[in-house]
Amino acid sequence: MSPAILIAILFAFFILLSLLKGLKVVPQAQTMVVERLGKYHRTLESGVTVIWPFIDKPRTIPWRTSVSGQKGEKTVKLVDTKWIDLREQVYDYPKQNVITKDNVNVEIDALLYFQITDPMKSVYEIANLPMAIEKLTQTALRNVLGELELDQSLTSRDTVNAKLTQILDEATDKWGVKVNRVELQDINPPQEIREQMEKQMRAERDRRAAILIAEGQKQAQILEAEGFKESAIKRAEGEAEARIKRANAEAEAVKLLKGVFGSDSTYTQYLVAMRYIDTLGEMVKGKDNKVIYMPYEATGVLSSLGGIKELLKS
Repeated sequence: MSPAILIAILFAFFILLSLLKGLKVVPQAQTMVVERLGKYHRTLESGVTVIWPFIDKPRTIPWRTSVSGQKGEKTVKLVDTKWIDLREQVYDYPKQNVITKDNVNVEIDALLYFQITDPMKSVYEIANLPMAIEKLTQTALRNVLGELELDQSLTSRDTVNAKLTQILDEATDKWGVKVNRVELQDINPPQEIREQMEKQMRAERDRRAAILIAEGQKQAQILEAEGFKESAIKRAEGEAEARIKRANAEAEAVKLLKGVFGSDSTYTQYLVAMRYIDTLGEMVKGKDNKVIYMPYEATGVLSSLGGIKELLKS
């Protein structure tokens, strides 16, 4: 084999090896930043592409990833990678202590959802993007919750989430990152504060129950009073109607008796005698009454009885 042929074969082998080494397949929703001779050259799109070996070099970046241990526990560590994930990602940060405006030390557990929109900025505008996002999130949490009291932080999670999202999105925009939302998973006050809150909630429930009972009793008393009122009105109306009917009956009786006796004096004498007898009957009424009543004017009574007898004869 002549030297020229050998050199041609070696050259072809070198070209083929360079092509294989420079061939890159970029997965969907991922990208890679390529530098040429130490300077930014281009950002690779998804699909098959070729770079010049020995001249073009992918830029490695630190990235945050979760690693499972032997017992199944997950730990977070930083690794160097050439691939930049363009999908929305979530960072679950470890719990941290935050002091609220009313000096209560609470434990916060937060989630951050973000997405890389400009790979070049995420590589060249910040040295360690995952760590920078984590520290920025922790600082923003302390600042926002430090302006709120404990009750406000517990009842205004949506407001806190929206404010944190706005702050982090504005701060990370120059890094080519879009913060979609921040979620507070849990806010844990100290044990003694939780016990006080439970006592306060129990007292509030007891107060509401007492108010409801008082309202019920008040309504029942109102209804009972209205019932008594209606009953008294009906009773009074019944008594009035009975009196009217008795008066009408007595008036009819008077007319009849006057027609029987003929004269007013005789009718008057009859009425006096009847009232006298009725009164005596009321005086001696009673089960254990052993008193004997004798009218002072017995002759008057006898004469009245005689008068009644004469009237009945007539």
